[in-house]
Amino acid sequence: MGKGQAFGTGPVISHNDAVALMQPLTELVLRAGAAILATDRSDPVEHKPDGSPVTSADLAADRIIAEGLKRIAPDVPALSEERCDLGRPNTGSFFLVDPLDGTKEYVAGRDEFTVNLALVTDGKPLLGIVGAPALGLVWRGLVGHGAERLAVDADGTGYDTTPIHTRPMPADGAPWVVAISRLHLDERTLAFIAERPGGVHARMGSALKFCRIADGAADIYPRLSPTCEWDIAAGAAVVIAAGGELTDSSGRPLRFDEPRPNFIVPEFIAWGDARAAA
Repeated sequence: MGKGQAFGTGPVISHNDAVALMQPLTELVLRAGAAILATDRSDPVEHKPDGSPVTSADLAADRIIAEGLKRIAPDVPALSEERCDLGRPNTGSFFLVDPLDGTKEYVAGRDEFTVNLALVTDGKPLLGIVGAPALGLVWRGLVGHGAERLAVDADGTGYDTTPIHTRPMPADGAPWVVAISRLHLDERTLAFIAERPGGVHARMGSALKFCRIADGAADIYPRLSPTCEWDIAAGAAVVIAAGGELTDSSGRPLRFDEPRPNFIVPEFIAWGDARAAA
C-alpha cells in the first residue's frame, strides 16, 4: 500500500468507549513525554526523504505510543508520522499520532514541542490529547464531553485538572489574538489576518496553538499552507471539545477520511468561536 492511501473499515469507537479510553491514553502521552525529556537533545538529527528532521526522541516516543495502543486498543488501527506506510481506514475509527510535534523547536532547545494523540471516528476528531512535557501541561478533550487542561507535577506522578472553554470572538474592531507559527508562516495566512483588523500576533510552536485556542487565550489559528493530518487531529479534537471549530478557508468542517496524498492537509483554520466560522 502506497504512502497516503486509505483502506477498508476500522472498528467503530463510540463516545462511551472513548470516555473509558481517555485516562489510559493520557497516561500514555505522559509516558511518551517523559521519554522525550529523558533523551539527550544533542543526539544526532536525521532527515527523512521530505527533508523533515527526526531524532531519537521522536522514535522513543513513537515506540512507547505504538506499544501502548496495541495494549489499550489492539483492534484499532493507528497512523503515526513515524509509521505512515500502512495508511488509515476510510471509515470507522483509528488513532492519529504525532509522537513529537515541533521537532525543529525541540532541536533548537525551545520547550514548545508536543505529543499529539487523537482518536478519529468516521472522519471526525472525537478525542484529542496534546501533551507539552517541557511545560508540564496536557490539554485533552472529548467532543460532546468538554475539554480540560492538566498541570502535571514535577515528578510526573500526578496533576491538577482545570476545565477549559474557548472564548467568544471579540466584537468588530476590538483586538483579537491570532495564534501563528514561529517557523511556518505564508502569504495567504498573512493576508487572512490582514483582512481582519485588530489582530494581535501570538507566535508559538507545535500544536500549542490549538491548545491556546481551546483554553481561551487566543481566538483564531489559521494555517493556509500545507501540513499533515497527524499535526492537527489531536489539537482539532481539543478545540472542538472546548467549543470551537476546525474548517477550511471556505468554512467547511475539516475531515480526516478524505483521500490525501501523503496525508497532507492543504489548509485549515481553527476558530475559538464556532459562530465566527459560519
